[in-house]
Amino acid sequence: MAYWLFKSEPDVFGWDDLVAKGDAGEEWDGVRNYQARNMMRAMKVGDLGLFYHSNIGKEAVGICEVIAEAHPDSTSDDPKWECVDVRAVRKLPRPVSLEEAKADPRLKDMVLVNNTRLSVQPVTEAEWAVFMELSGDKGA
Repeated sequence: MAYWLFKSEPDVFGWDDLVAKGDAGEEWDGVRNYQARNMMRAMKVGDLGLFYHSNIGKEAVGICEVIAEAHPDSTSDDPKWECVDVRAVRKLPRPVSLEEAKADPRLKDMVLVNNTRLSVQPVTEAEWAVFMELSGDKGA
């Protein structure tokens, strides 16, 4: 299993919106960055991701799961754009802010800390463990 971070503006599509989609989940559509698209192409069903609210809040608020591997993005007529489908797994007991991540020396090499603009990012197993610790998430 691999770990990822999915960024979304909460006033456009937030954690509660994903939760409302239930087990059917939602396409992680609209990504128009080659690097982020290529990361989605590498994702496998069962991979987990941090759901991160960008712009407003700037914090990881939940855990989502990849439920469909890369396929054509329904919001584009251009076949080069692909996306995965994700579903909400659980809300983090406590959000973890970007400020908190930047302050933790264990996360100094994390993509989120060094490239806050990328909408889909890899997360290492060690970084995932730090986020779970900081959020108070003990697993389901």
